[in-house]
Amino acid sequence: MTYATVSGRRNWMSYLMDSLVNSGTMPSWEALQYLVTNLLGQAPNPHLHQTKSPYETIQEFLHRIYGPIVEAASRTVDLPPQAMIHMFTDISLLGKSAVLVVYFPGKNEPHQLLLLDSVPAWDLVFENSSEFDSWAEERYRWIVNALQSLGHPVEHSLLECSTDIQPILA
Repeated sequence: MTYATVSGRRNWMSYLMDSLVNSGTMPSWEALQYLVTNLLGQAPNPHLHQTKSPYETIQEFLHRIYGPIVEAASRTVDLPPQAMIHMFTDISLLGKSAVLVVYFPGKNEPHQLLLLDSVPAWDLVFENSSEFDSWAEERYRWIVNALQSLGHPVEHSLLECSTDIQPILA
């Protein structure tokens, strides 16, 4: 899976849609509807609390949004074969939920916290996809920088994307 870019910037909305489709989570039309409904518009996002199980819906939402960002960052940095990166969520229906990304180097070495993001899930709504792209790019960079600080080289070919790739979403 590659990043689609517009004017040299990554199109994270397209990347998330690709991730949802390629993982078999949902077909393309449903993935597009899911992302637009849950990420674009005015806060608060009523879709997360109007379900029968808001805790599970918020957890699923955060994994669908942060998961591809974490995956992209972990593929950008050359990690040892025994290393793993895990994402954890602590869901709050009233306050801020927490998203933690942890690096496990393997061989019983101490693990490292790469990202701790405190998010009121129902306020994770953006005016447009460009605003979301900036938000996602920031988290991606935080994770890549944290991995770099652990001494893992970055594959520059993945950081620099061609500007002639067209986005999936218009």
